[in-house]
Amino acid sequence: MQFDSFADFINMGGYAFYVWLAYGISASALAILIVQSLTKKSKVLKEIGDKIKREERLRQNRSNK
Repeated sequence: MQFDSFADFINMGGYAFYVWLAYGISASALAILIVQSLTKKSKVLKEIGDKIKREERLRQNRSNK
């Protein structure tokens, strides 16, 4: 389907509300997933770092005794 003008493209043949709503919901869902993934990644990396530090402290305490 070709559009004669930019306004026709925006109107989407009378289905603009549904089309742009679908695009908006999809973009929002993707953005939420990206933010959640990045947040979870940083949390997991911090937990791994804390675990490594804790294990190092335990190793040092065992070797000092």
